[in-house]
Amino acid sequence: MSGTLQRLIAVAALLAVAGCAGSWKPTEGYEQVTPAAVPDLPDPAESAYPAEQVDQGRYLVELLGCGNCHTDGALIGEPNATRLLAGSAVGIAWSNPLEVRNPGVVYPSNLTPDRETGIGDWSVWQIVAMLQSGVDTHGGRPLAVMPRVAYSKLRTEDATAIAMYLKSLPAVEHKVPANVGPGRRARSPFVHFGVYRSRR
Repeated sequence: MSGTLQRLIAVAALLAVAGCAGSWKPTEGYEQVTPAAVPDLPDPAESAYPAEQVDQGRYLVELLGCGNCHTDGALIGEPNATRLLAGSAVGIAWSNPLEVRNPGVVYPSNLTPDRETGIGDWSVWQIVAMLQSGVDTHGGRPLAVMPRVAYSKLRTEDATAIAMYLKSLPAVEHKVPANVGPGRRARSPFVHFGVYRSRR
């Protein structure tokens, strides 16, 4: 095969690759949104837990910003005051949507004690274990968007206070969409954020 023919084949291959790459625009289908800090947390209902621990739990949940992901609409700047800590119908991409068309998406769960859609069947100690170890009641692990590494440093008394506050909340029925694995198309909206390191 002549050098000219080889060069022509190489150029044709490059044009084909460029044409394929040019058809997919990673940011197409996305819009910029500004997440909202959730200013208020729900008041606890009457409970058997000590009021001082419940108050401490509320303070810690606010300090850790749990409502910023677990409140419906907060991720897109539109927090729903009737669904504070009741989970989000907007998910968070945990794999890079700029590299693949269909990233993995997790939908922040309902943290209220609703038995059907929240943590109503969880014990205080199961919540403490999940906060400190990242292992949920099914033996799985939360995805990368949950800051479990930082939460593993919570003292047992602080994790217990958080659990008591969450168990003291009024139950809110709100079923969030199922999490989606990478490569599968999410049928509910999601956002993407993260920290990237340059390759240089």
